[in-house]
Amino acid sequence: MKKLLLALCCVPSLCFAHNIKLNHELPKITINSHGELLLKDNDVLYEKWNTKQLRGKVRVIQAIAGRSASKEMNAPLMKAITAQNFDVKDYQTTTIINQDDAMWGTGGFVKSSAEDSKKEFSWSSLVLDEDGAAAKAWQLKQENSMIIIVDKSSKVIYVNEGALSTDEIKNAISTIKNHL
Repeated sequence: MKKLLLALCCVPSLCFAHNIKLNHELPKITINSHGELLLKDNDVLYEKWNTKQLRGKVRVIQAIAGRSASKEMNAPLMKAITAQNFDVKDYQTTTIINQDDAMWGTGGFVKSSAEDSKKEFSWSSLVLDEDGAAAKAWQLKQENSMIIIVDKSSKVIYVNEGALSTDEIKNAISTIKNHL
């Protein structure tokens, strides 16, 4: 009986599902440690970041674990978005990297990789989440990738956790185009 109760107590943590809802505003978060990567004279600086900064543009938020496998999950979507050449005044991709969900001992590598990416793609919006604030607040699965598309008012218009199929990529691109 005790084993059954213990097993039942563990079930909710195994069934974790995100709490992002379509047609609702994205749940608010603030990332204090490290935050958004900014460039100043080729030096990377960190600034506190929050979801209020998403307003005003259609945005794809790529929330990923600090693991290369998680980054690769939705690389085909990122390529498809790049190929669209969306106008930067109306569109932005924001990548939130959960450094707290990196393989043990690789947190420093995740940070330096994010900084290198910011230097290479200076126009990109990168947020390094040292403590996993976004993943905790949005109840994201570990070792995963989530794609969230919000409209200009920060209302969720698309959400998918895990790798997107070819049809899901087409749907995501169509959703972006329909809201620009």
